[in-house]
Amino acid sequence: MAGDEHVARDDDADDLRPDDAPAPALPDPSSRRPSSVYGVGSDPDARFSLANERTALAWLRTALGLVAGGIALASLASLTDPHVVVDVVAALACLTGGVVALYALRRWRANERALRLGHPLPVPGALPTLVAGVVLLGLLLAAFALGRAV
Repeated sequence: MAGDEHVARDDDADDLRPDDAPAPALPDPSSRRPSSVYGVGSDPDARFSLANERTALAWLRTALGLVAGGIALASLASLTDPHVVVDVVAALACLTGGVVALYALRRWRANERALRLGHPLPVPGALPTLVAGVVLLGLLLAAFALGRAV
């Protein structure tokens, strides 16, 4: 019936706990790690912190893809006539994946600190270098494939 809809209220969560159950304890703020990030400033809007975390996870997925691609290239090269170009590209893909993973952590820390301190976000300086590395890997593989086709 109209008018019988339940409107969510902030105190609805209290209705889900038995009356004698204590409210959940909040973690000690000093126990949050890394302290170099969480030990400064104040908590920003959770949406910004979560967006920063999602971005770092996207960078980590990219890093994992590069490492997996390098391993796949190395495995495939071992099944056929191994060629030094494939081995070099495989090693570069794995190394680039490691660099991207480290970059993700570094950027997450820098962005989270800036959010907590109310500072502008740092400029993403390594992004053009990482893009150039991926383009170089692609060009090396394309040159190798074309060289084998001829």
